[in-house]
Amino acid sequence: MSVTIDIAVEAESWHRILGAELIAHRAAQAAFSDAKISEGEVSILLTDDARIHELNRTYRGKDNPTNVLSFPSDDKTESGARFYGDIALACETLNREAADEGKRPDAHLTHLVVHGVLHLLGFDHENERDAEAMEARETKIVTSLGFADPYASVAEENA
Repeated sequence: MSVTIDIAVEAESWHRILGAELIAHRAAQAAFSDAKISEGEVSILLTDDARIHELNRTYRGKDNPTNVLSFPSDDKTESGARFYGDIALACETLNREAADEGKRPDAHLTHLVVHGVLHLLGFDHENERDAEAMEARETKIVTSLGFADPYASVAEENA
C-alpha cells in the first residue's frame, strides 16, 4: 500500500516550475514515509496568491496570502483509509520567498510540502520546543531528498 496523493494544479504559474506536481508528490510521500505511514490519502492544491489569500481569510482570519496552508482531517475515504487532509500552496509567494532567500523554487516547494504534511500529522510550531522538533524533522526529510537544510542561511550554505 501507499499513501494516495491527489494533486490539483489550479494556477498556470505552477507550470513554470518544471515538474512541480512530481516534486510535490515526492515530498509528500517522503514525509509520510518518514512518519511510517503507508496508507491513506492527502490532497494538494497548487494555486495562486489570490486563492490562498481567500482561504487564509476564510479559515484563519488572516487577510493576506501565505505560502502554505494545511487543513487536517480525520475523515475516512470511500475505501476506509484515513484522509489526512488538504494542503494548499501559493506559487507567487513560494517564488518570492525562494528568490528572497536565495533558494531554488523546487527546493522551497519540497520544504513547504513537507511542512504542510507534518501539520496534517499533528506537528506544529506554536512554541519553541515544538518548533525545534518540527524543524528538525523537516530538515531530515528535505535533506534526504537531496536538498540543503531549509533552515540554513544562504551564508552558511556557501561557507
